[in-house]
Amino acid sequence: MSNHLLKGKRGIIFGALNNQSIAWKVAQRAHEEGATFVLTNAPIAMRMGEINELAAETGSQVIAADATNIADLENLVTKAQEILGGKIDFVLHSIGMSPNVRKGKHYTENDYNYYGQTMDVSAMSLHKTLATLYKHDAMNEWGSVVALSYIAAQRIFPDYNDMADAKSLLESIARSFGYHYGIKKKVRINTISQSPTVTTAGQGIKGFTEFINFSEQMSPLGNASAIACADYCISMFSDLTKYVTMQNLFHDGGFSNTGVTQQVIERFGDQ
Repeated sequence: MSNHLLKGKRGIIFGALNNQSIAWKVAQRAHEEGATFVLTNAPIAMRMGEINELAAETGSQVIAADATNIADLENLVTKAQEILGGKIDFVLHSIGMSPNVRKGKHYTENDYNYYGQTMDVSAMSLHKTLATLYKHDAMNEWGSVVALSYIAAQRIFPDYNDMADAKSLLESIARSFGYHYGIKKKVRINTISQSPTVTTAGQGIKGFTEFINFSEQMSPLGNASAIACADYCISMFSDLTKYVTMQNLFHDGGFSNTGVTQQVIERFGDQ
């Protein structure tokens, strides 16, 4: 059901790969709430995914862009404004990739070339995107940028590997750029630390299935779903959250503030 929360707003949504993607759900919800937007992903991800189906469903255009490439980002920002007919009101950064994870490297033995790629794709791409928007004065005042993060930025999850470092950097960039963009244009920048969610990227992490079950039992409300995260993103893009900026917002059913639950304690009772 639509509440027209984004009626008249224009956006850019990064990272929709297939219908498991949180970005995919955000695009569907943004469309339902009255927004117009362009979809973007790296060319290789577009070949792997089904983004054109989403574009047809939401009446959107797709612009290929490598978010680590400034020339691609400048083309994206320019074309998005041309297509949408004005400046941008919201941006979703839903990008993450670790060659070390994909190659099964242990954190203590990471390949540093891969490590640099992880940082560039998963964190520095946010800085590059924001810098491009800032340089071209492409955001409307009171615009909103949301990047998706994870609690591994604050706590150790051994198999999350260098993605944890990337999420820490991502959250720092959101705070630092949020300060400068807030002063300049009242643009707000936040990260959302989502529950472990069944996505193509998440399933590539060793022990993911076991951990998502543990998290479910450790969260008083249970794990937040992809569609619930999409709803939260919509609220952050709307005018209802105009004074929220530079925050890392936990959307995890209470996991981040739970030491232990009775359900988990009982699992160890007979040992």
